[in-house]
This record gives sequence, C-alpha cells and structure tokens, in this order.
Amino acid sequence: MSDRPSILVVDDESAILVSLGILFKNEGFEVATAQGGKAGLEALEKRPPDVLITDIRMPGISGMDILATARQQYPEMPVILMTAQAELRTAIDAVNQGAFQYIQKPFETAALVALCRRAYEHRRLKVENKSLRQEIRRRDRSQSVRPIGRSRPFLEVMKLAETVAATESTVLIQGESGTGKEVIARYIHEMSPRADGPFFSINCGALPESLLESELFGHVKGSFTGAVRDHEGLFAAAKGGAFFLDEIGETTPATQVKLLRVLQEREVIPVGGTEAVPVDVRLIAATNRDLEEEIRSGRFRTDLFYRLNVFAIHLPPLRSRRDDIPLLAEAFLKRMAADRKEEPKNLASDALDATLAYEWPGNVRELENALERASTLTKGTEIPASALPERVTERRAEPLVAERVHPNPTLEVIERAYITWVLQAEAGNKTRAAEVLGIDPSTLYRKLSRYENGA
Repeated sequence: MSDRPSILVVDDESAILVSLGILFKNEGFEVATAQGGKAGLEALEKRPPDVLITDIRMPGISGMDILATARQQYPEMPVILMTAQAELRTAIDAVNQGAFQYIQKPFETAALVALCRRAYEHRRLKVENKSLRQEIRRRDRSQSVRPIGRSRPFLEVMKLAETVAATESTVLIQGESGTGKEVIARYIHEMSPRADGPFFSINCGALPESLLESELFGHVKGSFTGAVRDHEGLFAAAKGGAFFLDEIGETTPATQVKLLRVLQEREVIPVGGTEAVPVDVRLIAATNRDLEEEIRSGRFRTDLFYRLNVFAIHLPPLRSRRDDIPLLAEAFLKRMAADRKEEPKNLASDALDATLAYEWPGNVRELENALERASTLTKGTEIPASALPERVTERRAEPLVAERVHPNPTLEVIERAYITWVLQAEAGNKTRAAEVLGIDPSTLYRKLSRYENGA
C-alpha cells in the first residue's frame, strides 16, 4: 500500500460522486469514482482500492452485490455502505456478513472521513498481521519440511530452492531417478507464498496419453467413452497452489503443445471442450532426461523447454554427496521405527562403510529401500553389513582410472577415463559435462562417438 490511501466511491448520483471526490482528494486520498453498480464492479476489477464506499440502493447491480464481490475477491478490503433510513436493517445485516461499517445519509463529512481513515488503518494492520503470520509459518515449515543433507552439492541446491521459492517462476528440476526431485519440489512450494494452497503431483510417464490429458486438463461429459460427467483437471483444481509434473520428458508432442498453452496463456481447454478455463497455478517440472538432447533428437519442443527452464535446479546423484548418506540413513531408520512403533536401529560400522562405498545407481530411493529391507531382517538394534543387499556389500567405488589400466597409460586413455567419470558425476547430462570439461558440446559428442566406434 502507498502512503496515500486509495478509495473508490460508487453511487448512482453524479452530484454525490463529485462532492465526495473533492472531499477525499482534499483529505489526502487517491480517489476514484464510479457511477452505478456496473461501473463500480469494473473499477473494482481494474484497480482494487484500499477502501471501498458504496451506496446500497442502485438500479441493476446494488451495493450488496458489490459487497459480495469484494468479500470474495478481496477479503482484506474494508467496505463501507452508505444507507438511507429505510435500508438500515439491510446495512446492519451486511456488517454482520463482513462489511466494515455503514454510515447513514445524510452524514457529516468529517464523520465519513474519520470512518475511512479507521477502515484504512484496519486494512493495514490486517495485511501486516497476515504477512507476519506467513513469515512465522514459513520459518516453521523450513524446519519441519527441510530436506536432509549437509554436503556442499546439496547445500547449493537448497540455496537455489530457497531463492526461487519466494518467486512465481517456473522451475525445472533435473536429476537421475531417485534423487528426490519431488522432495525438492514440495520444499519449494512450502517455502513459497502459495504454501497455503494445494500441491498436486503427477508422473507423466505413468499414464497413457489419453488418460494423462484428461487428468491434467479435465474433460467434458461425452468427450470419450466413459466420460459420464464433466471432470475438472488437476491444473484447475490446483488453484492458488502448485502443480508438480514429474518426468515431463515422457510427454508426447501433442501433450507438450497443451502444456505450452498453460504456460503462455494461463488457461486450459478440457478434452472435448471448446471454452478455455483460466488456471492460477505455479508449475514445477522434473525430468531424469537430458532435455537438450531430447530437443536435438526431435522428441521435445524447444519452446516448451525454454518456458519450463526459467529457473533450473540440477540435483546431484547420491554418489556425489556421500557425506549425506549417514544423515539420510539415520532419518530413514528413525521414521521406519516410528511407523513400526519400535526402538530405532542404527548401522554397524561395517554396514555404514558399505553404504559409503556403494555407488547407489538408484540414489536416495535405493538407499531407503535397502535400509527398509535391512531393518526388517535385523532382530536387534544394530544393523550388520550382512543384512544389506548383496549388491551393496559386494561393490566398491572405482577409482578415476581403474587399477586394471596399464601402469603408464596414454593421454588418450586418461582423457577417456576422465570424460567417463565426469559424465557419471553429471548424471549422463552431456551439456553439463561439456561445461565441466571446458569443451564445446560438439567436441564431446565427437569424442563419445569415437569411443563407441572403438577408435
């Protein structure tokens, strides 16, 4: 709100509008007037004021209609009703329904100005209190829903997530399967101004195209066999909240076109429908694919990628954040114990060593599943290495250049080993790997092609 309170006066009598316009301007208000209820609603939508004053009795759209609209769309806006003696009962009822106050005609101008100043101060305090409550909830959420980790790669991700959370920007989260993309998406939502709204998610690769479009965009009755009633899509249902599209790289070109419309026009057209439905939702997408490579192969739209990639977050694989493994293991085991109503278990030293040495191709999800199995098999409170899956205890992290390589390898052999290692560290993303290597992506593609051909 500005230093000068804004006020909108709605009345069907031009003389009252002129006199009140002059009055409030002289009293330091930014004042706008509208003659009649229809003009009042239009002015309200165009520029919502700090305080709204409206006459009750007007032909067509009444002051009560304007009050109802204001209460629905702008609940913090105080509404003052001007009423004649005959409408006094209606005005009192309106106050009970949410109007700030009423003033009876004829009224003293000083009393009206004082009432408007009180209304403005009331609104200011409500806005400040709401902002304070949101900040308190945000801090509480930050502690309760913050993902687990202390490694440098993970902390860098968290810094990015907290930065973008305060904005309305579309976010694209990239990383291998099982790295916790949905966990980060939920955290972004919980830290955002939309935290009080819903959070919906869907895996784009888990549904056939026809069903996916119906779930995303909704459908109208009779649009296909089995469509016995209108169905609201998730985009519309997530009003005021966030929608997480996991594995967006699995969508078909037809679905991608419709997703592009959502981002550009902020509206959807239900399957079988002709009328667009406005949506108010923040989009967070995720993929384990290299979308830039998918674009080159013609499987993903360039325009959609740039709409999604407003703010990119790359989740590192678990093998790149081994410092987090003990923390994650402890948290998982505590949660499992709470679910089973038993004493928490912990990893024996040999089991912890095994988890630290293993590459975890399935990332955090694989770690959680392995620990659930081990916890189930262990009778006591200390989980031995033998309770872990064999693949975990038998494999060890390989050095950058394998021991089986000739003790005096050529530069080409070392280069190949390094490129392979960087690719693994970057989850197979060739574009990011090229950046790390300091070479042009086309150069990297040529080298990989030569390796594949045995050259």
